[in-house]
Amino acid sequence: MTRALKFTCILFLLTACAPALRPDQDSASTSAPGPVSAPEELIPAETFSATPPPAETLTPSPIPPTETPIPTATSTPVESLKAKVTAEKIVCRYGPGKNYLYLIAFNVNTPIRLIGRAEGKNDWVLVENGTQDCWVDSTLLAIENSASIESLRIVYPGEYRIPRSPYYAPTVVLAAERNGDEVKVKWAEVIVSPGKYEHEFMFPYIVEVWYCKDGEIYFDTLGARVPEITFTDEAGCAEPSRGRVFIQEKHGFAGPAEIPWP
Repeated sequence: MTRALKFTCILFLLTACAPALRPDQDSASTSAPGPVSAPEELIPAETFSATPPPAETLTPSPIPPTETPIPTATSTPVESLKAKVTAEKIVCRYGPGKNYLYLIAFNVNTPIRLIGRAEGKNDWVLVENGTQDCWVDSTLLAIENSASIESLRIVYPGEYRIPRSPYYAPTVVLAAERNGDEVKVKWAEVIVSPGKYEHEFMFPYIVEVWYCKDGEIYFDTLGARVPEITFTDEAGCAEPSRGRVFIQEKHGFAGPAEIPWP
């Protein structure tokens, strides 16, 4: 009785849990699963490849060709030139100018050898003369092969030195003033005794000047009997002008005293 009751209860429970069938549906259709549609094919997400941008190619700008400077033809100074005196008599002096002390004279047609010149444009040349070389005016010479004196070496100032005075000290330049192209120089007075004069017309002061004229540097020696002098110095030269003062007496020269150029 007890087993029969238990069976009846189980059967009742199973019947109550079963789903109800519609009128048009039988048990076979209920138990057989319907066809399952295949899932849509998954389209993979678009993959982006990180492609680096093309590297910038720098094209170097063409380098302009360097111009090769054309060498300037410069002539090598000559050691000497042969010449002959054309004037009746010429004076050979201790310095490159007409106001220096007298050393010796050469007669017409005397053959001489020229061995140097002064810096700056001028006509004076150095003559080989034994133990004491001296200077002459080249306009009174016939130079072999019509050579230019500018082909000679520059020996003054520098290599050639005028003889020094054993009796006098150098002067001192006191002032140098400019008024346009005019330059005025004053220096301390030095009195040269009459016994120290080579002759009565000798200048006790020698002023050497490298001055500008027409865009070029000229060299000249000026004589003075008083302690001041005025001369012309133009503008327009690539090189600076300059000058100096010597005391002159018959045994030699004292100085120089440099001019502070205005």
